[in-house]
Amino acid sequence: MWCWCCNKKEMASNTSLLSEDQFLCPICLDTFTRPVSTPCGHNFCITCLTSYWDNEPICQCPVCKETFERRPNLKVNTFISELASQFMLLHATDAHIWSPDQVKADGGAVLCDICGDIQQAAVKSCVECLTSYCSVHLEPHHRAAGLKRHKLVEPLANLEDRVCKEHNHLLASFCKNDKALLCDICASSLHVNHDVVPAQRAHREMKDLLADTEARVQQMIQERQQKVQATKESVKQSKRETKDVIANSVRDLTALVSEIQRSQAELVKGMEERQKAAEEQAGGFISSVEQELAELQRTAMKMRELRQTEDQLHFLLDFPKASLLPPTMDLSTFIFNRNLEIQHVEKCLSSSVSQLRMLLVKMNTEINTSSASNDAMLTYLQRYEVNVLLDPDTAHPLLILSNDRKQVRYSMGASLWRIQNLNPNMFTEHLAVLGQRGFSSHKFYFEVFVSQKTEWCLGVATASVQRRGALVRSRHSGLWAIWFLEDKFETFSSPGKTVYLGKVERVGVFVDYHGGEISFYDVQTAALIYSFTECVFTEELYPYLNPCDNEYGSNLDPMVIVPVSRTA
Repeated sequence: MWCWCCNKKEMASNTSLLSEDQFLCPICLDTFTRPVSTPCGHNFCITCLTSYWDNEPICQCPVCKETFERRPNLKVNTFISELASQFMLLHATDAHIWSPDQVKADGGAVLCDICGDIQQAAVKSCVECLTSYCSVHLEPHHRAAGLKRHKLVEPLANLEDRVCKEHNHLLASFCKNDKALLCDICASSLHVNHDVVPAQRAHREMKDLLADTEARVQQMIQERQQKVQATKESVKQSKRETKDVIANSVRDLTALVSEIQRSQAELVKGMEERQKAAEEQAGGFISSVEQELAELQRTAMKMRELRQTEDQLHFLLDFPKASLLPPTMDLSTFIFNRNLEIQHVEKCLSSSVSQLRMLLVKMNTEINTSSASNDAMLTYLQRYEVNVLLDPDTAHPLLILSNDRKQVRYSMGASLWRIQNLNPNMFTEHLAVLGQRGFSSHKFYFEVFVSQKTEWCLGVATASVQRRGALVRSRHSGLWAIWFLEDKFETFSSPGKTVYLGKVERVGVFVDYHGGEISFYDVQTAALIYSFTECVFTEELYPYLNPCDNEYGSNLDPMVIVPVSRTA
């Protein structure tokens, strides 16, 4: 056991012969934390060496490459551990174990705690006494036998906060598992299997994490400011357009008979109500985002204040244990598309006055329903239609493809030849098939006719999606799909969570690769079934069709890739 005794000056001179490099682990290049020795005589942190051997096919020394037939039974080398600890204590100031608030708040040196009216600068701090001494009051520690065994370090302010209250050793390590500061004895006894690192490394890593999170908060603030500004501009523009449409409508309709006058009143009322509703919706959204902005700005200020804290102890104690980010809404869920409806109304009113009587009923119906903007959106997406052919090499043995490779259906009897000659690209458990062509840029769209099928799954998958065995239903599976079961929809990645109710006959699939979005539409009603947003794609995406079996009743109808109908 290392003993602090006798001649302090001789001790300091002896330790000056040692360099910090002698106490660095060859793997992590930091001061030893619970060091162990290999049979060949080299020293490492126990966690570093264990992790190294876990990732290597053979057990060998990382330094000299000597191979061991059996993994050595590692035990902490207490001598090296104590030596490294005492070396860190002697060099506490130079090594920056605790940083610059070793000085008083007024910027002066650490003062002697014993001096009376005129306090002198301290030359040493005693870990046992938890007191700082000037050269005069330190003298008993050099003379008295009992005091000679006390541990002296460079002057430290708030010494009692930097020393383990149980073992009177300097708090020089940090446990990542328990988020706690430790002395060397705590680390080697109570936190044996925990991830323990030097305090300065923990400070550096957590400060980097705080900086990254603060940058993310700033980005979120900027995104929300831009979204609010864009929404305000859209509201202003839609308000101007609404006024223009109302004025034009009034001008044309007032020239007609009572039928037209009635339509005029209904048009003005409907447009104003929808504009008011749109403004209220936008106002509610703006209010919510502005509240988020205020919260994010407060969070950013707190993070900035915390990041400027140089006292590692206070920094680590004050570091939030919960999530650094406050809860926020998904900005992509709000789209102010009032202009589409306004353009639709204006198009109707520009028609020939001579045809107005025949169009009045249709016009009022379209104005008073919400399908207009949905129709316009779906029509826009259909411009990105691509030709999809199915790849027979990927089809499950129980699936039958049509000759034109546009249809796929489930067959209760598998082809013996296909079972005996399984293709490595073939799905073996999921009744699925991929498209022959993959897409890795821009936008694309295709439609699938599902008729009255009782169960099916449709979407897009990566080229590396698992083909052999069961595919785990999670957001990391490489498959973005909706699953229809009898009368409801759920996503492949969230089993049991209903996202849409009702049956559909024709489904449109739209993918914005760079925008990270995949959306599914009921083509007949132009209604959105579900959207995956904020996705990150790193591979080509292939259309994915799964006609499923007869678990929910007769389900032998095919899934058919059909061309887009643009009769509207």
